[in-house]
Amino acid sequence: MSSSSYWRRITESRFRIVIQMFLVYMVIMLLTRTGLLLFCASDADVDGLSLIKIYSIGFLYDTAFYLFSSVPFFITIVLLPNRIWHSFLGKISIHSIVFISLYVLSLVTLSEFIFWDEFSVRFNFISVDYLVYSDEVIANILESYPIYTMLISLFSLCVLAYYFFIGPINTTLNYRSNFGERAKLVLPLFMAVLLAGWLVNQDARKDFDNNYNRELASNGPYQFFAAFRSNELDYNLFYNTLSDADLSSVLEREYLGAGARLENKDHLDIGRVISANGPEKSLNVMLVTVESLSADYLGYFGNQDEITPNVDTLIGDSLLFSDFYATGTRTVRGLEAITLSMPPTPGRSIVKRAGKEGDMWSIGNVLREKGYQSTFLYGGNSYFDNMSNFFSLNGYDVIDKNDIPDDEIEFSNAWGVSDEDLYEEAIKQAGKLSTVGKPFFFHLMTTSNHRPYTYPSNKIDIPSGKSRNGAVKYSDFAIGKFLQQAKSKKWFEDTIFVFVADHCAGSDGRESLPLNRYHIPMLLYSPKHVTPGVQSRRASQIDLAPTLMSLLNMSYESYFFGQDLLEEHDKPGRALVSNYQHLGLYEGDHLVVLSPNKLVREYDVRDIENPIKLASLNGFSLEKATFYYQFSSQVFKGHLNGWKQHH
Repeated sequence: MSSSSYWRRITESRFRIVIQMFLVYMVIMLLTRTGLLLFCASDADVDGLSLIKIYSIGFLYDTAFYLFSSVPFFITIVLLPNRIWHSFLGKISIHSIVFISLYVLSLVTLSEFIFWDEFSVRFNFISVDYLVYSDEVIANILESYPIYTMLISLFSLCVLAYYFFIGPINTTLNYRSNFGERAKLVLPLFMAVLLAGWLVNQDARKDFDNNYNRELASNGPYQFFAAFRSNELDYNLFYNTLSDADLSSVLEREYLGAGARLENKDHLDIGRVISANGPEKSLNVMLVTVESLSADYLGYFGNQDEITPNVDTLIGDSLLFSDFYATGTRTVRGLEAITLSMPPTPGRSIVKRAGKEGDMWSIGNVLREKGYQSTFLYGGNSYFDNMSNFFSLNGYDVIDKNDIPDDEIEFSNAWGVSDEDLYEEAIKQAGKLSTVGKPFFFHLMTTSNHRPYTYPSNKIDIPSGKSRNGAVKYSDFAIGKFLQQAKSKKWFEDTIFVFVADHCAGSDGRESLPLNRYHIPMLLYSPKHVTPGVQSRRASQIDLAPTLMSLLNMSYESYFFGQDLLEEHDKPGRALVSNYQHLGLYEGDHLVVLSPNKLVREYDVRDIENPIKLASLNGFSLEKATFYYQFSSQVFKGHLNGWKQHH
């Protein structure tokens, strides 16, 4: 059969519906890609050649996904007998399938724009995770967007589009054919599906240097299912690796320092004993992880909007770490790094890896063994992102919004209670422990600085629900009120307050790891025990735990990967930054990025907003970056001695 003959016969057959829907789908995908491009035109590379590449690869992904998703319909068309195809029930079913497909496609398109507005990417790991926690996500969307108006508008548009399909559908439904004819027509379509499965994969996107271009060339639904399949990545299989001998060499160089000795130098084991001079300080700790508090919101870092007056004032009385970075782009990544003091592993966060998230060397476990009450306090439902399991299995008691009496909650939204309510609960719990003389380590996770940006009324001069600036300013207000209340408590004088962000408010950028989207503040505040000042040594969230233990002057067995930022030594500062796929080491003026397919890139980042990709690699930096991520992945999987086994 010639190609022209095949095309004529398939457009006259039952498969005509598939062709018509394909054309509609491709138009919608084209408009979606163009709309997203307009959203980020100033950041994407939009010269002629780049646009051709974006739309060409985009066409490839769009076609592949349509073929994959149409397989059930192909099978139905072939197998359905004429008597059912031409029956009233058959006709109603086909009309319904077409209309539902149009509406689902419009909903996916709307979701893509909403997701891009929040994360500046197509569907990825986050979208998969959000399906699991649909209650919070749906409530958040309902509070953030006029969603019912959008749904009704989409429904009306789909009714209009469907009207133009009625005639062609009826024509197709009147077509009679036998099974053999249909089987011959579908065979090339199935071959196209197999060809798409063989040729189309994530490699088609990897050659884009600009992250926006890479995302624009993608297909949202395709990326969703790709993320669903590949939510964990085997480091040794996908990334640059070192030999055991090289790992051992870097291990000793990085961790055999002052005050530490390796327990067993014959094995790859990060376990070591940290020995402090003098008595331990049995001080309380209030560690507050503030949702999305990017450094560029603070006046100290140049913001002119005056939305953090309390934190900016607090800086003058605190030890500020001014060159401090989040290890990831989501809350669970920040919690993982702060709690475990280990570099992020590729794929989903350890916090979310059910069945593998327990019995780890956490700061909560270390302090619990020192006699502390370790508690994680979360403003939302702690089942979200598996936080309850993670913390309860790693040395913490867990308190969340469900443990706060209704009459003590002033305000809550989709994500949880207001920051004020959370701080009130922390003060109440601290009072109980203070009464019995038990030191406490509280790790608080706030929720107010999150879309839909709603908070109690009449607290600040920006109305609730209007903007991110309002949410930031309310979070700042709550911090000021929290400290003012704490100062009146007898436990305040012997308490260290730590304020740090979980991640920045946005993660979008030209590069896979835009450093300006990882810069966060960290403050240590305790008038009696912490000397105010500014520490400019570069660091990231994995360095918080050993620094806090140093401040408490504690001797302990350590499996932490982080560095003590209070220790005087000549090691250069460095920060580990990542997303679920790309792993980076930021040291000096260079950023080394490790990516799947053992891809390695290095950038000159003296201007972090405009990094320059380097033609050659610095072997020392590459070795160090590889050590951090390879070693932490192997430790987590139990391939090396220590850590879980020791604990």
